[in-house]
Amino acid sequence: MDGQSTDWRRQFAEEARSERPDLALLCLLLGTEADPALGQDGIDAAQIELDRLAGLLPYGTSGPRAWAAALGELLGARTGFKGTPGDYQRLESSLLHEVLRRRRGLPILLSVVWTEVARRAGAPVYGVALPGHFVVGLGHPSDPADEQVLVDPFAGGRQLTAQDAGILVTGTTGAPLDPSMLAPAGPLEIVLRVLNNIRAWAAARPERTDVHLWAIELSLLLPAHPARLRYEHAQLLVERGDFVRGAAELDEYAEVVAAVEPGAAEAIRRRARSARAMLN
Repeated sequence: MDGQSTDWRRQFAEEARSERPDLALLCLLLGTEADPALGQDGIDAAQIELDRLAGLLPYGTSGPRAWAAALGELLGARTGFKGTPGDYQRLESSLLHEVLRRRRGLPILLSVVWTEVARRAGAPVYGVALPGHFVVGLGHPSDPADEQVLVDPFAGGRQLTAQDAGILVTGTTGAPLDPSMLAPAGPLEIVLRVLNNIRAWAAARPERTDVHLWAIELSLLLPAHPARLRYEHAQLLVERGDFVRGAAELDEYAEVVAAVEPGAAEAIRRRARSARAMLN
């Protein structure tokens, strides 16, 4: 890893641990891993574009439905932000600076564009992490008396009824919509989900272990992440031929699980021994 990459990762880790993490900045710092040429100028340009889009929203907009209509007109109709099935096959669809350039992306990245533009304009906006399909909420979810509106940026900002949201959830999980699924998603939850998408994209492409590796390593920099990511990281190191580091991390992970799953811990230690044996 070169020095510049180390600096971006340090900034990513610091921002993730700040009192109020900046979602757009975290997504752009993530993008430096995929596109080292992005640099500070590219990060600044993306932030300026979000500011520019926010400035195009009509002044004096008030109420969730009015905000949904204004955002849909600007981002969906005028500037053409939306998604297609083919976007799921592209790494660029998970990179904020590329989504701003191409006007195409996965539901969660399009939702990041919507929330960041709307937030800059003063709208009551938040991300909603429905299972399998990220959307945007408008309104004040902490106020039960306030009207809540859901929109789907992947569909160009189509407003969703409760039935629409239920169909999205049932189509993914087979279970009905639970009200808890409509809770606002925090910046770090969103970033981890973006990284999970990138890990899944790379895992389906054995030739892209480089992408798989940095997606895991950024996930591990977040204050909260699934412990099993450490095991996935160790296995990937071994797969890439870094047997010493991989074996060491397997042993460390075995110590973590030993107290609750001694059998699993011993199996992990055997994998560590096998990795070291590949050095001979």
